[in-house]
Amino acid sequence: MLNPKDITAVILAGGEGRRMNGADKGLLELWGKPLVVHLLERLAPQVGRVLINANRNLDCYRQLAPVVPDNDVHYAGPLAGFEAGLSHAPSEWVLFVPCDSPLVPMDLAHRLCAAIRHHDQIAVVDDGIQLHAATALVHQSLLPSLCNYLDGGDRKLQLWFERHQLVTVDFSDQVEAFFNLNTQAALQELEQQAQK
Repeated sequence: MLNPKDITAVILAGGEGRRMNGADKGLLELWGKPLVVHLLERLAPQVGRVLINANRNLDCYRQLAPVVPDNDVHYAGPLAGFEAGLSHAPSEWVLFVPCDSPLVPMDLAHRLCAAIRHHDQIAVVDDGIQLHAATALVHQSLLPSLCNYLDGGDRKLQLWFERHQLVTVDFSDQVEAFFNLNTQAALQELEQQAQK
């Protein structure tokens, strides 16, 4: 099995935050800490190294972990973060996690690594209800394919995935761990759950 300590995790915090009124989502606070800090605390014990993919407030993020901005400054979506992470990670395998999923499981890296058999596979989280496409384990050898796809003008994760062998990893036992904070309402809802 691929050893999780041999992989790099990249927190995807490079988006425009359009559904959050343009806020830098990674720096929004939940329970008194920025979302990106929740993820760092969960991912750091699981993997060899953690990087942050960000395009704004770089000094803030650099105080927490090494930062890799998108190669394309036009906010090309999660795949631009994938490209940056695969280009700069010190390991062959890279685990991508969006910054708006602060409750990812403590065994996320282990379970994704256990599902991989060879380097042209992509392991993706399936919570039993939906696929969480931006939470994926990808090998650096797929970088040329990704660059070629982005050069063609496409941006959708799922379409790029269709070019490769996707391995869905069952996390139906931890559906709540992939709660996406896409809106202010979702953030407030999670904040209030803890208070209860």
